[in-house]
Amino acid sequence: MGLGFRVGWVLAAAISFAQLAQAANPVWRVTNTRGQTLYLAGSIHALRSADYPLPAAFNQAFESSSRLAFEVDQNALKRSSADILRLGKYPAGDNLKKHVDPRTYDYVRRVFALMHVPEMKFAEYRPWLLSLMLDSPSVRGLSEDLGVEEFLMRRATTNKKPAVGLETAREHTQVFSGMSDVQAEATLLLTFLPRAAGDISSAQLITAWRRGDIDVLWHAVHDSFRDFHSLGERLLEDRNRAWIPKIEGYFASNQTYMVTVGAAHMGGPQGLHALLKARGYHIDPL
Repeated sequence: MGLGFRVGWVLAAAISFAQLAQAANPVWRVTNTRGQTLYLAGSIHALRSADYPLPAAFNQAFESSSRLAFEVDQNALKRSSADILRLGKYPAGDNLKKHVDPRTYDYVRRVFALMHVPEMKFAEYRPWLLSLMLDSPSVRGLSEDLGVEEFLMRRATTNKKPAVGLETAREHTQVFSGMSDVQAEATLLLTFLPRAAGDISSAQLITAWRRGDIDVLWHAVHDSFRDFHSLGERLLEDRNRAWIPKIEGYFASNQTYMVTVGAAHMGGPQGLHALLKARGYHIDPL
């Protein structure tokens, strides 16, 4: 359950022809001053079968790499998913009503009533887990089983290529479970925001991703958090900064890594591209 899937649903950016014309694909070669290389790939965590085959650069990077790195490795992903479900449930005697604004609770109650979910059932869960439940990719006809990470993980297993995670299972879970009540409620409220005129669709988002338009992707995500800056920092910028030392360490491993994370982590002043360039790394699209 990578974090990239959470940031694509509330969008507020337009894709210009000029931006599309200049872009290439969502995979880049990163080179340090000694000429050592790794590959950095931006993913979409949930896709459709129609989105395959992936851009050819994914295969090029995979074949050129001896090891893979993801936001969290496959085994840790299974553990963190189970932990998220466990930690997202309030202990006995506690419930959602005690942790959110009464207006939020009333709105959530009415939403679940339309879904024929009893109040005693949804009130067991923390706001951030309710958000994940309500904002499932399947609602948009997307599948995490068809996401970039799942595809690459299966190839890595078949080709016996080791895969590691930039985050441990605990670190990945903490992104959600460590939220304050205010941040968790904001996460839930974002789920209910209506699409505004000018918002780009999931199909347009995927088009921007395929062309490597990281500025478009970043602006879309950044604007979705404009009223909740601390939440955006928690989901994106804080994690980007934590990943940089690990990515730099891959250069010293004498292995060639393909590092694949959500595409929204690439752009912006605190994105992986900017952070790596500031440290003297050279980044070129494949």
